Amino acid sequence: MKLDTLCPMSVKRVNKWIARVNATLTFLILLLFFYTHNPLIMLFLAVDFSLRGFDRSEYSPLAWIARKVLVVLPLKPKLINAGPKFFAARIGWFFSVLVLLFIVLKMPLTATVIAAIFTFFAFLEAVFGFCMACYVYPYFYKLAYHLDFIDEEKES
Repeated sequence: MKLDTLCPMSVKRVNKWIARVNATLTFLILLLFFYTHNPLIMLFLAVDFSLRGFDRSEYSPLAWIARKVLVVLPLKPKLINAGPKFFAARIGWFFSVLVLLFIVLKMPLTATVIAAIFTFFAFLEAVFGFCMACYVYPYFYKLAYHLDFIDEEKES
């Protein structure tokens, strides 16, 4: 499957280093959540991810911090397609809301497992620059639109 042709495309570009710093900050915040089990941490992440996922990153506290961090790091900006990052932020929002939901439903083990998966994805992006969004998107698209493009490619 050619994942690069199936990822959400956007005319907008983002600095890949801001995305990596955002992922690092998210990873650290999730570690804080595991230490404190404070649901306000997940609420903060849900709000922040919703801002970034719906193209309002200028209001995102984590994006603001990431921009400030990059001022002091000797990294040249590298612009990449913003589409997968918007989709990944929406997935981050979904994970945050799920964790909050299971906390409210008094299902802490389920909330912890979902938070652990979320933390792992943030770690992959932060350390390796591996964004799970490009691998999840084709399957999401297939479910949402009931298309057989994934299976058709296996036949060709």
